[in-house]
Amino acid sequence: MDWRAAVSFSERLAKIVKITHNYKLAYPNVPPVDVSKEAQALEGGAYADAGSFADYEHCCNSIIEELSPEIASSGNANAQQAAEDEDKDLLAGPHADIGKYKGAVHFRNGLFSEVYKARKPDAGTGSKAQNGSLVALKLTTPAMMSAPHDSEREARILSKAKSEEKNIVPLLETFSLSGGRFVLVFEYMPWDLDHLLQKQISSRTQIQSIIKDLFVALAHIHSLGILHRDIKPSNILLKSPSGPAFLTDFGIAWLDGDKASEPADQKITDVGTTHYRAPELLFGNHRYGSSLDMWAAGCAVAEAACLNGQPLFDSGELGSDLALIQSHFKILGTPDLKVWPGAKDCDDWGKMEFYRYAPKPWEEVLPSCDGRARDLVSKLVAYESSTRLTAAEALRHEYFQS
Repeated sequence: MDWRAAVSFSERLAKIVKITHNYKLAYPNVPPVDVSKEAQALEGGAYADAGSFADYEHCCNSIIEELSPEIASSGNANAQQAAEDEDKDLLAGPHADIGKYKGAVHFRNGLFSEVYKARKPDAGTGSKAQNGSLVALKLTTPAMMSAPHDSEREARILSKAKSEEKNIVPLLETFSLSGGRFVLVFEYMPWDLDHLLQKQISSRTQIQSIIKDLFVALAHIHSLGILHRDIKPSNILLKSPSGPAFLTDFGIAWLDGDKASEPADQKITDVGTTHYRAPELLFGNHRYGSSLDMWAAGCAVAEAACLNGQPLFDSGELGSDLALIQSHFKILGTPDLKVWPGAKDCDDWGKMEFYRYAPKPWEEVLPSCDGRARDLVSKLVAYESSTRLTAAEALRHEYFQS
């Protein structure tokens, strides 16, 4: 009996998956569909030419090993193990059918959502179903969401902001399920900036490119009257460790004139995530604008380009506002109306007395940092929101000119 008859589909698929991942890491700029075709061709060649199963395994392993020097030269060698886990949960484990998406696998929870990973219905099976066919399904129940969370508004905002060229995560479609559930379908991206920072697998050039993509996205949405309100590294997705990067999670975003967005002078201040929340939120300014996103972006730049993945500010184990305020004051100094004229517009300004801290020089705060990155942070992380760079201005900063 020919040895090929004893080789299972899952054994061949496992080889294809591993070759795909290594090829993608070795050549991150190659489109996913081309990566899939090349991986299938390489495995298919080994399967056709091998004289035995042992010979087939040796050929596949040789292909994987031959890609390793290319992976190392691309700066992504440390990312290999993480990338190899991408499709394991689609080969085994509990599955669910969500509308036309069959065999979806749960992989993340949000505050008011569950996210599943699945293959497109037309992706085929076996070696034809590769990473380029993956989607992320965000399941929500709008009636159970509390403000500012609103998945239907998120879909409207994403439709208005739609632009892969401007680094906005692609929303492929939406649909409703029984029980009042609403599903947003996105192109699946296996990486996010927070993951890369924790793994410490990105080069300085890669970080610079990712940050630039973030500001391109912010300039685009701000020009449309959209505030994201939750800028942080985990909301910056990537197709590969080298990019491109895309801004995602518009679940609490605000759009001027949208029926589910608050009035411009009565915006909700309970937005943002712990370390990245701007001082105007902490002191109750309901009239904030796009500079809110720029403060958070500045914190993300400091974390990515200067602090090896550690946050610039500390809100304590419980994410306390008072702990975050103290962290702001310890670094930037305790402000007064001369330093922060806009504080007079904050409902809670002046209700408490704080210890007077002197501001620290940015060279002391971010000592191991490219001076241009440090300067960019200093022009974003400022008490007075009117002095922060806009996203368009940030793109012209010297940090991006090298």
